[in-house]
Parts: sequence; structure tokens; C-alpha cells
Amino acid sequence: MNPPSEHEIESEPDDPLGKAPIPHADAADRESPPAEAGAPAKRTPLQVVLIILGTIAFLYFARPVVLPIILAWMAATTLQPLVRWLSYFHIPTALSAAVVFCVLVAAVAVGFLQLERPATRWINEAPQHMTELRQRVRRMFPGVPHISQAASAVSDLGATDQEKKEEQRMTPMVEVKDQRGTSSILNWTGTLLAGLSEVLVLIYLLLASGELFLQKLVRAMPTLRGKIRAIEISHEIQQNISHYLFSVSLINVCLGVVVSCGLYFLGVPNATMWGLLVAFLNFVPYFGPVAGVILLAVVGLLTFDGPWRGLLPPLLYMALHLLEANFVTPILLGRRFTLNPVAIFVSLIFWIWLWGIPGALLSVPILVSIKVVCDRIPSMSYLAELIGR
Repeated sequence: MNPPSEHEIESEPDDPLGKAPIPHADAADRESPPAEAGAPAKRTPLQVVLIILGTIAFLYFARPVVLPIILAWMAATTLQPLVRWLSYFHIPTALSAAVVFCVLVAAVAVGFLQLERPATRWINEAPQHMTELRQRVRRMFPGVPHISQAASAVSDLGATDQEKKEEQRMTPMVEVKDQRGTSSILNWTGTLLAGLSEVLVLIYLLLASGELFLQKLVRAMPTLRGKIRAIEISHEIQQNISHYLFSVSLINVCLGVVVSCGLYFLGVPNATMWGLLVAFLNFVPYFGPVAGVILLAVVGLLTFDGPWRGLLPPLLYMALHLLEANFVTPILLGRRFTLNPVAIFVSLIFWIWLWGIPGALLSVPILVSIKVVCDRIPSMSYLAELIGR
């Protein structure tokens, strides 16, 4: 009997595919389960960094398109409880959205009418106000000019007369020219109104659409469990964000009204305008209240003659702000929306760098939105813990 050939050894009869087992396979390789089909591949740290940098670059360069959408979505989320409340009276969603939208437009129009004329007058008279403020500060603090003169003398210490004349000759002369401030203000106002019109139209469309986007998201889910999870997450995110934004907006409006009444009884002109500005600035954490105190200090020093009476407007606002920040806001929002102060400050700096003043207004709402999403997703709970207090 002939010995078996090499081909017959490699291909046994009980192995029809011709694949013999590997005799020296690693035990760990044999015990490891096969990869699940359709499982998402883990991203490397380099890929995560590239995705983050790409997202930041997209948000920066697509600002003219992305920013109005985010502003409109935040405003629509804030006003959604009002539309839902009107729906309890069997009012159609489109009609409820129209009613809420008309109230919003009326409020914005009243705000502009209250701000436009006195603000334009103040900006046109800014050089005169600054001169008057400088004179009053010198009268209140007579030692300030002497300190300035002493500093100038120290800087010129040891210089010869020829060097002083040469430095005086080399000092550039500043010539103040009329830059047509009124025209610039009108152009800026026109640009602001155009952007505001875009945001208002988007707000109405988002309010009138109701649950349309959620229904489309549910249809895109392949399984029933995924549909239910998408509905739960969407409702929770919308409820939490709308509760936060609506509460903060109501608090700031009430703060502006109280500040306006206080300034009116103190005898400050244009008290309504300053109250609206204070309410607007209070949306920006840290920097907003500081700017409000400085603004009301300037207004007080320009309005009243005595220094102590001139400091009453900023002291009034400071006391009301401390009361709001330490008692009113924690009671209305609770600990669920308590954020880490460091995270708030970092978010504020980042969004100011990215989007300027609108970014400052959106920094905290965006941070709250991220925290709400991370609280609902188990794999991102560590980020919610980092953002929260």
C-alpha cells in the first residue's frame, strides 16, 4: 500500500473545507469571543482630538449660519411651555405659536423703543459725558492729578533737556476727527435688526412645527426600544432646558424691573433703559454684573453731585444682584442645574472667543444643555460630574 501523499495529509476527510486546526494556537486567542457584528469601533485619542478641532473650526467659520439657528432654538425651547400651555385650551399649535410669537415681537419692539432714542443720545454725547466724568472724579479725588504728575516725573528722571525735547517732538499728535458716529450707529442697528429678523422667523417656524422633528427622529430609529429611548431623551432634554432658560429669563426680567423702579425713585433719568441693560447684562455670568456695576457707577456720578449719593445706583444693583444670585436663583432652579464655577468661567471664555457677545449670552445655556445630555447618557456621566458642582 502506497503511503499517503502530502496533499492527503493536509486535507483530511472530516475537514471538507481543507482547513486543519492550528496546532500551536495561543490560548488567549482561542478563548476571546468574536467581535460583534455592527459594533462601533473605538476611536483613538488622536481621532477624538481631530473631531473636536474640526467641530470648533466649523462653528467658527459657519458662525453666520449656525449662530442664528442656535439662538432661535434656545428661544423656541424657552417659549415652548407657553405654547404647550395654550394647547391645553384646544388651540391649534400653529395658532398658539402665532400668539406667543406676537407677544415676543411686541416685547422686543417695546424694548427697542425704550433703548433706541436714549441710547443714541448717550452715545452721541459720550465725549461730553467723559469730560464731565473726569472733572467730577478730579474734584472728588484731588490727589489723582498729583499721582499722575509724580509718575510722569519718575519716568523723566535722569533725562536731559535735549532728550525731553526730542521725546516731546517724537510723541505723535492725536487728532480727533468726526467719524460720523450717528451713521455708524444706524448701520450697526440695521445689521442687528436684520439678524434679529432671521432669528424671529426661525423661532416662529420652530414653535409652529411642534413635535415634527421628534417624529422624524423616531421614524429613523430601527427598533421599538430605540424609538422609546429617543422620545424619553428628547422630552427630558427639552423640559430641563426650557425650565432653566425660562426661569433665568424670568429672574433677569424681574431684576431689571426692580432696578428700574429703584433708579426711578433715586432720581436717575432714563431709569427704564438702565434697567433693561442691567437685565440683559445679567445673562452673562461674572462679567455681566461687573459691567452693570461700572455702568451704574458712571451714571450715578454723572447724575448726582455728591460722591456718596452717586454711588447709590451701583450699590442698589449690587445688593439686588447678590440677593438674586444667592437666594432667588438657587430656590427656583435647585441643585439640578448647579454648575461648577470653574466650568462656567471656562465656558464663558471659550464662547466669547468663538462667537463674541452672542457667545457670552449662550455660554451657560449651552453648558446646561451639555450637562442634561450627559446626565441621560451613562457613558458620558463622568463629564456631567465634572461640569456639575
